[in-house]
Amino acid sequence: MPTFAYVVKDSKGNKHEGTISATSLDAALNKLRESGQTVISVLDSKVADSARKRGLIDEISLFIYKLRTHVPLGTLVFFTRQMATMFSAGLTIEKALNNLLYEESNKKFKKVVAQLLNDVKKGFSLSDAMERHPGVFTPLYIALVRSGEISGSLHGVLEELSDYLEFIQDTKRKILSAMSYPSFVVVVLTMLTIVLMAWVVPMFQNVYSKFNAQLPVPTQILIHVSDVISANIIYTLIGLVFAACAFIVIGLTETGRKVVDRIKLNIPIIKNIIINSLMSKFCRTFGMLLGAGVPVVDSMNLVYRVMDNVHYKRAVREATGLIRDGFSIAASLKKTDAFPNTLISLAATGEETGDMDKMLSKAASFYDKQLEAVITRLTSLIEPMLIVLIAIVIGTIVIIIYLPVFYMGFAFRKGIS
Repeated sequence: MPTFAYVVKDSKGNKHEGTISATSLDAALNKLRESGQTVISVLDSKVADSARKRGLIDEISLFIYKLRTHVPLGTLVFFTRQMATMFSAGLTIEKALNNLLYEESNKKFKKVVAQLLNDVKKGFSLSDAMERHPGVFTPLYIALVRSGEISGSLHGVLEELSDYLEFIQDTKRKILSAMSYPSFVVVVLTMLTIVLMAWVVPMFQNVYSKFNAQLPVPTQILIHVSDVISANIIYTLIGLVFAACAFIVIGLTETGRKVVDRIKLNIPIIKNIIINSLMSKFCRTFGMLLGAGVPVVDSMNLVYRVMDNVHYKRAVREATGLIRDGFSIAASLKKTDAFPNTLISLAATGEETGDMDKMLSKAASFYDKQLEAVITRLTSLIEPMLIVLIAIVIGTIVIIIYLPVFYMGFAFRKGIS
């Protein structure tokens, strides 16, 4: 008989963890509910073990699954906002989901809503039903919905969650807007370089070969590279695609993530964007969880899962351990040597006044402004930098191509004199 790992709360609000044997997940849920306990989560033990011990194949499979089931963030924001509105108007979960199912235009998300409605009708809580769709609903989303269910303020939590998701969407849009232009230019520059090497350089090579003259060393090297690319143009394009896929796969490994994230934190302007974005997300997420009544350690565990950088994830985990051992939040953050003094000072003030969630909200606003300033500065600098890059790459290739002409002209003038 399958075994399921569960987390429940008793009538006094104490949390208990354990395992239970049942024929199915539904049967396990029914057993736990019949005992009079509030079910927080139930998961197949094999799934729980595999989640803790995922290898590269598992990471790739999870990555593909999330890509396949992913829905636009804007769709999720609209869904969350509509749910909050319907709950505040007094509609039940079933009626709200039924209305949203009828109105939903995204076919992929429509299937998800239909499955949510079906699970809720079976007796699942909304958070348990959402937990079956990890590619759509994040652990943070599920945890907040669960806290709203337990506290009885689900509409308020969903309203705050929709604000949070809109902030994340806006931040992503700003960063993508700043990075889309340089990314486009780099791609075009790469393709242009391949065209020059595969078709233009061979034309000059044919001209020079008729003179039987000794070519300059840089031109010889360029022609040799051109010959390799021309003879293997298909393999070159396949190699570029393979390199891109390899980069993605390496990024899924623990070592690869560490290296890539470390490189990102050493690129001057990109470093400021990443740090300000991470600090804003940390403050906003942590403050929202505390405001929703989620315990500090549980909140930090969820914040750990939404941090996008391995080195800051490690810092959050270290701080969580220190908080569990009895240190204050500010002291724990300071001991990691990863969080800026501004955040630590505001956290200390929040602990003293008892308004930690409000102080974290202020800190998030501060880092939002810092992020916007950095992106504005990057946008103003990126265009001249890209012009210089294009000039260097294309200019170098053109100069090397014409070097024999310059040499011939110099030799011709020398012979006349």
